[in-house]
Parts: sequence; structure tokens; C-alpha cells
Amino acid sequence: MEGDRVAGRPVLSSLPVLLLLPLLMSRAAALHPDELFPHGESWGDQLLQEGDDESSAVVKLANPLHFYEARFSNLYVGTNGIISTQDFPRETQYVDYDFPTDFPAMAPFLADIDTSHGRGRVLYREDTSPAVLGLAARYVRAGFPRSARFTPTHAFLATWEQVGAYEEVKRGALPSGELNTFQAVLASDGSDSYALFLYPANGLQFLGTRPKESYNVQLQLPARVGFCRGEADDLKSEGPYFSLTSTEQSVKNLYQLSNLGIPGVWAFHIGSTSPLDNVRPAAVGDLSAAHSSVPLGRSFSHATALESDYNEDNLDYYDVNEEEAEYLPGEPEEALNGHSSIDVSFQSKVDTKPLEESSTLDPHTKEGTSLGEVEGPDLKGQVEPWDERGTRSPAPPEVDRDSLAPSWETPPPYPENGSIQPYPDGGPVPSEMDVPPAHPEEEIVLRSYPASGHTTPLSRGTYEVGLEDNIGSNTEVFTYNAANKETCEHNHRQCSRHAFCMDYATGFCCHCQSKFYGNGKHCLPEGAPHRVNGKVSGHLHVGHTPVHFTDVDLHAYIVGNDGRAYTAISHIPQPAAQALLPLTPIGGLFGWLFALEKPGSENGFSLAGAAFTHDMEVTFYPGEETVRITQTAEGLDPENYLSIKTNIQGQVPYVPANFTAHISPYKELYHYSDSAVTSTSSRDYSLTFGAINQTWSYRIHQNITYQVCRHAPRRPSFPTTQQLNVDRVFALYNDEERVLRFAVTNQIGPVKEDSDPTPVNPCYDGSHMCDTTARCHPGTGVDYTCECASGYQGDGRNCVDENECATGFHRCGPNSVCINLPGSYRCECRSGYEFADDRHTCILITPPANPCEDGSHTCAPAGQARCVHHGGSTFSCACLPGYAGDGHQCTDVDECSENRCHPAATCYNTPGSFSCRCQPGYYGDGFQCIPDSTSSQTPCEQQQRHAQAQYAYPGARFHIPQCDEQGNFLPLQCHGSTGFCWCVDPDGHEVPGTQTPPGSTPPHCGPSPEPTQRPPTICERWRENLLEHYGGTPRDDQYVPQCDDLGLFIPLQCHGKSDFCWCVDKDGREVQGTRSQPGTTPACIPTVAPPMVRPTPRPDVTPPSVGTFLLYTQGQQIGYLPLNGTRLQKDAAKTLLSLHGSIIVGIDYDCRERMVYWTDVAGRTISRASLELGAEPETIVNSGLISPEGLAIDHIRRTMYWTDSVLDKIESALLDGSERKVLFYTDLVNPRAIAVDPIRGNLYWTDWNREAPKIETSSLDGENRRILINTDIGLPNGLTFDPFSKLLCWADAGTKKLECTLPDGTGRRVIHNNLKYPFSIVSYADHFYHTDWRRDGVVSVNKHSGQFTDEYLPEQRSHLYGITAVYPYCPTGKKKKVSTVM
Repeated sequence: MEGDRVAGRPVLSSLPVLLLLPLLMSRAAALHPDELFPHGESWGDQLLQEGDDESSAVVKLANPLHFYEARFSNLYVGTNGIISTQDFPRETQYVDYDFPTDFPAMAPFLADIDTSHGRGRVLYREDTSPAVLGLAARYVRAGFPRSARFTPTHAFLATWEQVGAYEEVKRGALPSGELNTFQAVLASDGSDSYALFLYPANGLQFLGTRPKESYNVQLQLPARVGFCRGEADDLKSEGPYFSLTSTEQSVKNLYQLSNLGIPGVWAFHIGSTSPLDNVRPAAVGDLSAAHSSVPLGRSFSHATALESDYNEDNLDYYDVNEEEAEYLPGEPEEALNGHSSIDVSFQSKVDTKPLEESSTLDPHTKEGTSLGEVEGPDLKGQVEPWDERGTRSPAPPEVDRDSLAPSWETPPPYPENGSIQPYPDGGPVPSEMDVPPAHPEEEIVLRSYPASGHTTPLSRGTYEVGLEDNIGSNTEVFTYNAANKETCEHNHRQCSRHAFCMDYATGFCCHCQSKFYGNGKHCLPEGAPHRVNGKVSGHLHVGHTPVHFTDVDLHAYIVGNDGRAYTAISHIPQPAAQALLPLTPIGGLFGWLFALEKPGSENGFSLAGAAFTHDMEVTFYPGEETVRITQTAEGLDPENYLSIKTNIQGQVPYVPANFTAHISPYKELYHYSDSAVTSTSSRDYSLTFGAINQTWSYRIHQNITYQVCRHAPRRPSFPTTQQLNVDRVFALYNDEERVLRFAVTNQIGPVKEDSDPTPVNPCYDGSHMCDTTARCHPGTGVDYTCECASGYQGDGRNCVDENECATGFHRCGPNSVCINLPGSYRCECRSGYEFADDRHTCILITPPANPCEDGSHTCAPAGQARCVHHGGSTFSCACLPGYAGDGHQCTDVDECSENRCHPAATCYNTPGSFSCRCQPGYYGDGFQCIPDSTSSQTPCEQQQRHAQAQYAYPGARFHIPQCDEQGNFLPLQCHGSTGFCWCVDPDGHEVPGTQTPPGSTPPHCGPSPEPTQRPPTICERWRENLLEHYGGTPRDDQYVPQCDDLGLFIPLQCHGKSDFCWCVDKDGREVQGTRSQPGTTPACIPTVAPPMVRPTPRPDVTPPSVGTFLLYTQGQQIGYLPLNGTRLQKDAAKTLLSLHGSIIVGIDYDCRERMVYWTDVAGRTISRASLELGAEPETIVNSGLISPEGLAIDHIRRTMYWTDSVLDKIESALLDGSERKVLFYTDLVNPRAIAVDPIRGNLYWTDWNREAPKIETSSLDGENRRILINTDIGLPNGLTFDPFSKLLCWADAGTKKLECTLPDGTGRRVIHNNLKYPFSIVSYADHFYHTDWRRDGVVSVNKHSGQFTDEYLPEQRSHLYGITAVYPYCPTGKKKKVSTVM
């Protein structure tokens, strides 16, 4: 055999192995940090602001960059290891999610990175220097030989230097010392663009980050590396993307492997003027033809080699059997800049074949091409001769690293070592002290080497591994240094609360307590039922039809004491659900996980707990369709429900509708090794429909990986193989419910033959009579006893939940709340408290230092500026009204120079304010001055003058009578401060019983209305009786019921003209707790607490009516945010309505009936609810909707209008859902926001079509449609019409601007030009309020100054959608004909 190998040329005969070789070839020394492209501020780099989620200012490229098929002139660099062609959304929208992103992304290391407090820095620049362009060209030509003439004209560099991962701040805990360094270089020649990712040796010390919202789940997400084009134009399909990593091991291999022959350097073709379906990775020797066997489709993943588990023991060195090792042809080794350039051989399990029998398949010609014919200048087909001992080191491809070395530094990249001398062929020679003693062939020797980057040569049968400093070793064995050992003292909180922690020689392990089982980190009660919640996504071809679904619900219920597992998956499209019927392993995972255990056996949860990955590959026969299913368990939630994500990719045979699937009971063998379980089996299934009965089969390969505690001694008695017996297999799809169901009954035990006649104890086969929440204890023979599981009580045959919170058998401490759960309980701290280390005791949260409170801020004095705290030590300063400056220095504004007083008044400037005083001969408040001539004044004019003079004094609340042009009293009088209205007689005296409170319809004060046939209501009869009792004219302190035009009780009732008021229900009964004190008027709206203090208005300000507030939508709830004037009363914000399972987007308010309306894209409905106490939500439109988003209410015509972004329609209906009408269904791509002007009869809406965004208008009946705005507009998410200023305004998430225009499209002006990511907007008084996806809150902007004035961030951080303003009156005006468009 050895002679054959010398004579012939050994090759690889397996295509997957061939794909791996380019990444493993040329194990040259790892990239040194000095070999990165030059960077630093001395090279002109800009420095990104330090922080957790920062984004650079736009970098305008001198020459556009091609990315996929498009050209981009702008780039942004983000803290989180990512570059984009547009500004980033808030990090929670992309950092913790897999590819693809919904925006263009180039990600050398996408993770939650935080550079706060000096933990590293991010640098970036555009560069055209010959040194940088030359090095980039040499790298590209090495990886893409067919691009040998590539000469870049410009490059963009971004370097993340010594950056750290985001970490939660814990008292007394120091930040981690793990820091990463990596670099991205984008090079372009105007026609083609390439990306280089560089990872120096020891540059990746952390491989992923933990999600901020992972709560107590110990979950770390591997960093994502790759490219995304972003959303497709129509947003109906995701754009192409390219992913390089998916596991921690694949991330770790980034600096140990390469796709162009230099470990740590990766090259990609990312854009071109020629068609480029997806990013193309480099391949040594241009082995792209082999890669093409896996199409570079829209979701291609180039992670095959990176996914292999190259740990410290097997990555760089392999224990290779000479009879099995095969090598790719290569060039002889050379001494490259003082570094050894040795290759890595690795073991192949395939049979060897002569060269002429081995070929690669060209995907274009479909012909076999021998390996020696692969095109590329770096693969010459030469073979290094075998040495005298019959071994050799495989040579790398000829990549001239001297030519790639940076030319801007002269020192050698590594310190010299006098004990290392080069071999003639370039490999380092160990000194005498380094020569290991003789060892038998094929024995692995572990040695300790300093982290110098040098690698020892391979000799015959002996392989040496460099270990980190925390492992000490001799040539025979190695031992761990106990100084770094983790112990229970500091890590017991990693264990389940139903587990105990135990220290071992090398570390600690967790073990479940008695009556619980699991892996110690996750423990569940024995015998109790278990539940699973999760999401399922899939990209399938059913036959040849593509079917996609995302995040549909999965729920499973497992009866733990008999092994029954029920799984339900909802809302999978019918073709896919029908085709998945035979795939019972989807639910079979939970059968294995919680299988009934026979003596000496353990189910999956006992080993893996609640954190594992289950990979299945299923091949159907005879069609050989293949589908891959990945199920990832993500821990237990607070109620001990297992959380799991399922992803299904591939092709499945088509199963016609109405066919049912039948699978007979079966057995599977599971093979157990350290941290992994594998199983391979075949299964028959039949499809039946009437008399049709077809039998098919599939073969299934399963692989389950999880983490085990390696410190505890292994149990020698645990079997390496177990048998899973699956009985009562059931699969069903209900088309009406759209639910796919699986059911299996599972037992796990030793491998046995079917002929075993021994009777089985009922506890082991599930035939016992114990309750589903009880443990079955086997006795002698077939005897057994039942015992209720932990958290339940009873005789074992009948068990009920034990309420630990009621009985006191819980460990919740003071300042906490005990919440009972089925079989368990949980503790929650009260507001203002947090858990101590024992997770049971609640301690007071120590508020962080607030510079605004402790006086350490640098703002101007309190009388001139205000300090705004932003958390931590950050704050900002803003000058108070009446002052100007940057907040740190404020100067008084001279309002008198702005001519704010009446021309007949004198202005007096004061610090921060001013006052006006009428000149002699005039009277008034200084803003209005009237000549003092009273001889000819009427009684109304005299009273008016007197009241105006008194009103000038601060705190005065006099009513100023309103007079007509002849000086007579107007029949209707309204108080300017309180909002009360009443009728008066010609002498100005109030007409009894006509007073109405703020926000209600004013009384009719004209001639008596025509007699009506409507009988008097209770309110009217009561009012008449009291007036008769009072003798027709009540005193000011006597109560008269106030009724509206329909005779119903007005919600706010008061004693005469006093301020003693209260709220009543629809029957006139007082609502307890609403009676107010003088000076405070209750807001009689459900859930609204009366304001404690009402501000005294300035004379030149008209205050809004009492009870104005904002409503916003956030996921499945509607939030309430009251206003004090125009200021946000954030301390009084609360949830108004919670709707489980909904995603509420659009919202609007009917001011006449006090009803709130909303759209639900999850439930595909439009609903409403009254703001009256105890009102229930009512669905008014529940069909013909897919994604209803924008919503607008016409309170005059009693009509609602909405947009549907999937159906691309705009529709209308009456407020009860009747008389539904489609207004527009053409020339719409992505309609979103909609607004109505009921007074003028106009309708407005936005369409954020990325190719041609626009704002359109029409009449309310759909006539006279036309485009209003279609220039300088990007992503118009929010739209509002201000009935007071008559302006149409919109918030654009693309241009980041807030703009307004007149209803006819003229007079366009920018209010604010630096928004974050607005979604919805509403106008009220002199402010705009919009929801923002970057801030996840409500932001207020002053209409006149365009300045941000405040923001509200709900405690629950998730996206806010729609927003509307609610005030207790309707805008006045008469409706116009709907055929006129203003």
C-alpha cells in the first residue's frame, strides 16, 4: 500500500471532504495583530463614540461601492461589529437574531459589543494609499485567481480593537478581561467589490454574547458573520444573505482557518456590475466549482467546515493513520517571513481511489473534472516526496506571504526565540531541550508552549499541542491548574432552585434534589406533567412548490408518569402541514426527552436538561427528498415551561389533501457519547384516502448535542446504547383549525429482544392507575404504589395542586409576592426591590447616582436651566423658557425686543420673563389694551372691562363676559379658565340648569327648540323636579343635574357654580372616590386618576381642557399617557387595555362616543372599546383583512378608514363595521399611515414603496385621488392632520425628518431633521408626539422650535406602534361636501 502511495498521487474522493480542504490547507502561522491593515488615528481613522449601541455619522464615499446588485455611496459603522449602507435600527431589532437582517449588513463579528468605560475602540476610514490598496489587491488575487487583474481604486477599513462584550452591571463584579480584535476591509475598483475579514491570533477571546432580555436563562448567542442584502423591495420576501457561522465552534475557527490559505484571513466577492446572485467566498486554487454544488441561493450558508468541532485537542494536529491519510496536491513549503508554514493532515473515512477515478463535478458542464485539472495558479499538482520514514508534511498552496506582508512596519511580527532554528525547508527546529522523548507511533503528546504563534513541526506518529498557560503538563499527562477552579461558593446560582451544588477536584457540578430530575441546571418534579412552548419556522419545497412560514406557535403537553407526549403546531400553511404529517419525529423529540424510564435507563431531560440542539436529517424514498429539522431548546421559563425553537428546511413529498398518515409502533436505538446522542433508523408510513393505501418510507439521522458537567465522575453503569419504544403513534391535520398534531407514547430502556416473556411492572410501561401528576413507585412483580408529585397533594391516584402561597410553604421573603403555579410557585419582588443572591430575599434597589440630584452636573443655575438625567452618570442641560444658550451657559432673552406687548402698553423685561402694563388712558392686561372711555359702554362692556383688569393679577379666575358687536351679552357664556359653559338672559344672569362641564357639548342658548316627541329621561325629570323644589331659581351652592342633548347624565356633575365636582355613571350614581376639592376638577374617564395639581396658566396661553391624554399601542396592549398641558405625565402612565395574542398597530379615537378603535395584525381584525368603566372590547371587522395597519376615524360622518399593507387596499366602513367599501386597490405597494380631515372632507395616506414613496389624498368617498408629496421622501411611517393649524404633517424614518405642508401640498417646511426611527405621529396643541422604534418610547417635539422637549420610555421595552390624542371635546366645524379636495 505504501508503495502504491509513493507511485500514485493520493486524492480525496469525497466531495464534502474536498469542500473542507481549502479551509484546512496551508496551516501557516496565525495572523499576528501587527499584520492587520494599518489603523489608528495617525492613519486618519475616525473614532466611533464609545458606548453599547453607537452608530457612526454617515461616511460619504468618494466612489460608490457595489454590494450585491446595487451601488451605495454611504456607509455606517456600528459598535456591534457591523457595517451597513444605512443607519442602524435599535440593537434589539437585530443583534440577537439570526441572519438575515432587514437592512444591508456586512458583519465581521455581529454581537452585543460594548465599548463603554474605555473597553476598546472602533476606528474607520476611507483610504486610497498605495500600501493599503496594494495589500488588498494581493489578498483578493490570492483568493480569486480569476481576478488577477483586480486593482482597487479605494478601500474602506473598519477596525474593532480590544472591544468587550456587553455585560450586566453587578455589584462588586469586575468587567470580563475577554477582549476581541478584528478588522473588515472593503475594496473596490468601480466594477467589483471585495470584502476582507481579518482575525489575528488570540483576537477572539469571546465567541458570542448573551441577549439582554435572556432573564435568568444562561444563553449565549454565537456571533454572526456574513452578509445580508436587506429587505426585498416589496417586503414580501427576504433578500439574499450569506452566513459563515452558526455555532461557537465555527466562530472560534475564524482565526484558525481561512478560505485563502492564511489562517485568520477571509475574502469574499460582495458586489459587481455583472449579475451576482449572492456573495461568493474565496477558495484556494479557485475551487468554487465544488462549492457550486451547493447553490448560492437566497439562504446559502458557507459554514460546512467551520461547523466542525476543532477543539484544542484536534484542530491543529490529528492522530492520522498512515493507511487512511490522503492529501491534496500542493507546492513545497517555504520559509515565510520567519513563520513555519506547515499543513494539517486529517483523517478521512472514505475509501481511497486512484486519481483517475476521483473527480469533482462541474455544476455547469455536469462533467467530471479531475482534481489536477482544477484551474488556478496556486495549485500546480506537485507532490512532496515521501521521506525515508514514509511520512511527509503536506504542503500548502503557494501563497506568497512575503508579498502579502505589510510594508509599513519593519520589526518582525514575533519576538525572536534563540531555541528555535529554521529547517532548510522553512520549518522551525526544536532546540535540544525541546526534543520530546521517544513515543510509540500514533501517540499524541501534549506539550506546553508560550503563545508566540510558533507551531512545532509534525514528525512521524507524534503530534504536539500548544496549551494555554492555565494547563500545566509534562510529556505524558497534563493537569489543570486549580487556582482558576470554579466553586459552588461563587457559582451555586447557576444550579436550579431544585438542585444542590457539589464541588469536585476540577470544578463544581449541579445535581437535582430528591423527587426531581434533570441535569442539575434544569430540574423538574418527577411524575408531574410538563409543558413546552415554542415557535416553528420553515422554508420548504412541498414537491416543487415553495412554502414559507415564520414563528408559528408550538405547544406540547407531556404526561410524565406514562410517557405520553402531545404536540400541536398551529397556522402552518395547508400544503406544508399536510406534507409534514409523516414527520412524527418533530413531536417525537419530546417523547425521547420525557420518556418513561425503565430500570437503569434515563430519558433525555435527565441528561440534557433544557438546553440542547436536536438536528435531524430525513430522506424520503423513493424520491430522495431531504429535509433538515433543527430544534433548539432555550431553557425553562418562570413557569417551568420548556422553550424551544424549530426550523425546518428542505424538500418533502407532496401529500394530497384529505389523505391521512399512519405509522406503526417502532423502536429506535440511541447511542450516547460525551455531550452527544445519535440515532439512525428507517421508518415506513402509509397514506390512505378511502380505498387508496400507499406505503412510503424515510430514513432519519438524529444528532442531539448538549453540555455536561465534566467535573463529576462518570457513571460506569450508564449504558452507551438505549432503546426507545414508541407506541400509539398519531398524526392529524385539522384544516378548519389549521392545527397539525402529533401524539406518541414513549418508553426508554435497555436494548432487548421482542421475545422477552418477563412481566413488566406497570410503572415501566405506563399501564398504572396513578394520577397524571403522581409518581409511580414499582414494587415486587407487578405491584406498585402512587405518590403525588412535588407541589401536589392527595393519595397518588387523585392529586390536586398544593397552593404553597396560601399554606405558607414557600420561601418568598419580605417585600416579595408569592405567585402560585401548577405544582410550584414563584417569587416576585415588589416595585422598587430586587432579588438578593439567594433569589428569594428582596432587597431595596439602590438608585444609581443622579448628577442632576447630587449637584455634580455642570448645568447653569436652577433658575436658568434644567438638568435631564439619562441614566448612569449621563445627563444633558437645557435652558429654561426665557433663557437662551447650551444649557451650561444661559443668558436672559429680552422679550421686550420682540414686541410681544400691545402697542399701547409698556414692556418690562425681567430675568427669564417679562411683563406688560397698559399705558395711562388704557386698561387691559398689557397684551390687549383698550381706551378708557366708559360713558357709552353697555353693562356687558363694563363688566368685561372690570373682569379684564382683575384678570391681569396672578391667580385671578374671574369670568370675562363675552359681548356681541352691539355690546349685548352673548346668549352663550363660557369660562376661559375652567371650561364651564351656560346660557344667560339679556341682563347677563345665568339661566338655571343650563351649565355644562368642560369637554361636553355646550347648551343650546337660542330660541326654544321645536317640541319633541321623545319622553323626558331620568336626568331631565330629576332636573325639573329639583328646579320646582328650588322655586325655579337655585342658589349658587344648590345642585341641579346636568344633562346632555340626549337627556343623558353628563359624566361630570358639580354643585352649582362651585368647584365641588364628582363623576357619575350612566344612571347618575356617584362614582366613589371621584369627589374633588376646590381648584381640582376630576377627569371623568375610566382608569384616569384626577390630577393632583393643575398649573396656573400664563395670561398669553390658552390651557388645554382637563383630562387630555395620549393612547399608544405596544404589542398586545394599549398604553395610557396623560398630559399636563403639553407635558408628559410619565409617573401616571399605565396600561389601559391588555389583549393577549394581539399585535395592535393602528389606533384612533371617536370623540363623540368616547370610543377607542384599533387594528390587530395578529388577529386580522379591527376592534373598539368604550372608555366608560367596565366596557368590553368589541370586534367590528373580522374578515377580509391580512395586515390592517393605519386607522383614522371621521367623528362627523361616523366612518372609519384603514390601510392593509398586504392586500394593498384602502377601505372604509361605518363605525359599527357596516357599509364596508373598498376605496382604492390599485397603485398601492405599502400603504401604512392614514389621516382624515372631517371638516374639509379630505383623506390622506402614505405609501412607503421603496422605489417610489409618496403621500396621496382624495375626497372621503374616494374621488379626486392625486399624489400630494413624492419628492425628498423615504419611509413615511407616520401621518397626522392638525385641525387647528390646518397642516398635514408626517414623520419619515428614511429621511429622519418631521415635515408639514398645507392640505394642497404647498408651503412645505421641515419641523425637525434628526429623528431616530419614527413610526406613528399625532398633533396636539403646540406639540407633536411620535412613537420611535430606536427609543422604544414616545417622543414630544415642539411645533414652533422643532426641539425635542421630552420622552417617555415604558418599563416594558418593545416596539410602540400607533399613537393618538384623546381630549374631552370634538374639534368644532361644519363638514363640507366630500367631493372637494383642499
